[in-house]
Formats: sequence, C-alpha cells, structure tokens
Amino acid sequence: MTKSFVTTVLLVGFAALAQAQTPPAGKPAAPAQALAPAAAAPAGNVTLPTKVAIIAIQQAILATKEGIAAGNAVNQKYAPKKDEFDRRTHEIEALKEQLKKGSATMSDEAKDRLARDIDAKTKTLQRDTQDTSSDYEEEMSKVYQELGNKMLEIIQQYSYQNGYAVVLDVSNQQTPVIWAAPSSNIIADIIKLYDEAHPGLPVAAQAKPAPAKPTTPATIKK
Repeated sequence: MTKSFVTTVLLVGFAALAQAQTPPAGKPAAPAQALAPAAAAPAGNVTLPTKVAIIAIQQAILATKEGIAAGNAVNQKYAPKKDEFDRRTHEIEALKEQLKKGSATMSDEAKDRLARDIDAKTKTLQRDTQDTSSDYEEEMSKVYQELGNKMLEIIQQYSYQNGYAVVLDVSNQQTPVIWAAPSSNIIADIIKLYDEAHPGLPVAAQAKPAPAKPTTPATIKK
C-alpha cells in the first residue's frame, strides 16, 4: 500500500512539471534539439515549480474525520476477536504454569497429555491469529485505498496552487528522506482541506455497536 502511494504521490510532482512545460494552445513545442541546456533558463521565461514537500499519507488518512470513523469501525469490528485471543493466551499460560508446578508430582502420562494439549492450543491460536490479522490488514488496506485516492486529489490541487514540484510520502521508514524542514511538512494543511471537502459522518453515526462476529489478532491496537 505504502509503495503505491509513494509512486502516485511522486506523479504529482511530475504532473506539475509537465504542466508547467506545456506550451500555450496554438504554439508548437520546440523540437528536442532546440531545447536550451539544463543550466539555462527555460524558453519563454517559464517558471518551473521547485519546492518539495513531505507528508505521511497513512497518518494523514487516519487523522481525517472519515479516517477516524473508518478506523474506529474496523477496530470495533475486530475487538471481540482480540478479546478472545487474549483469553486463549491466558489459558495457555495457565496450562504452562500447571505443567511447571506439577512436574514433580504428575505422572509421565499426565505430563505428556498436558504438554500435547498446550502445543495444540498454541498452534491453533497462532493460526487463528494470523488468519484474523490478514483479514484485518485487508480491511484497513481498503480504507487506505478508498480514502487515499480522494486525498491524492487534494494533494495534487494543493501542489499546483502552492508551487510544489514534488511531494514525498514518508509513511514508510524506508523512505529516502533523511531530513526535512518542518515547513515542508504539509500534513496539517492536507488534513484540513480533506475534511473541508469530505466532512465525514456525524458523531452519532460513527458510534455504531460492534458486529456480533468480528475478527482481530492480539497485536491489533484499539
């Protein structure tokens, strides 16, 4: 998800450059061999955008009114499953403690039976947690995709209006950006503009009860 946003957001900058370099209607573009050297001013004194901005797309999405509502809805849906996984984890820990305390008094057959029970419960829990985690991530990915597409429209318009040549997504820790001035971070402006364009649901509509049968791994944060 993050990589796709990086690629798409970078296109904002390329689109801005392309638009700035496009000659007015009725005027043919100069042939390739007639282009001025890179160091020279562009033909016709066209001013190209030069500013660079950064934004953490995923953080921005979840900070919008729609993002908060969507994130809460997904977390509420999976909350009962998380509680179930917590309960099953505590049961396994209790069985392990029982095996530890009874190692000196229990028969070998009883210890083997208890050990097999612990192993089976652990493997089942791990499998269920992984399956539920995949389902959770898939639903969150849909949220990022749906709201992200609308946010990219906001970013593109904002970039044209404010002279940004490139907007970089720094959601991923692997981003090539190692430092950026605070003034280059446009996340606050984008969240504000997004909320103005997409107000989201009223507070009463956001507080829906959790479905009876949701799903979420123990690692999911509420």
